Amino acid sequence: MEVFDVQRKNDKQYVLEKVKQNGKFLEFASDELKDDKESVLSAVQQNAEALEFASNRLKNDKEVVLPSVQRIGWTACYASEKLKADKDVILSGIQIDGQILYYASKELRDDEEVVLEAVKHKGLILKYASKRLRNNKEIVETAIKQDKRAKAYIASEELLQDSDIQAILNPPSQS
Repeated sequence: MEVFDVQRKNDKQYVLEKVKQNGKFLEFASDELKDDKESVLSAVQQNAEALEFASNRLKNDKEVVLPSVQRIGWTACYASEKLKADKDVILSGIQIDGQILYYASKELRDDEEVVLEAVKHKGLILKYASKRLRNNKEIVETAIKQDKRAKAYIASEELLQDSDIQAILNPPSQS
């Protein structure tokens, strides 16, 4: 089993060597090295989940956060509030995991492009779209085509009763 010598947590070369083997070893690095861009990028490239252990400053650095989110979308949960409002960051993660709409800023939950991409990958994430977009026919259709259970999050009874929506939810039986 791999081990990390905590006595060497300030040794940049040692930390770089260890995080290239297992990115999550970043957890045991010194605070200074958790704030060192080279160390954190090496860790994130080896294991996208290592973003969790980066300093707050680097969780606000798009060059550090983007490669993590592009590989494992849900790591957006570790990004700074500023980057949770960055359309590039959120869209790149959504293409892997629609679930990350949950972590997106209020503004992006009201962005048609972002929400449409999210529901293509996970229809149930309609729940976290703005009310305005939960009333958008194209977005609702896309969401329920992906997962019919998304109908629970349609914002209006009128849209729920729409003939096109009903045709998706209750397709005519083939006889």
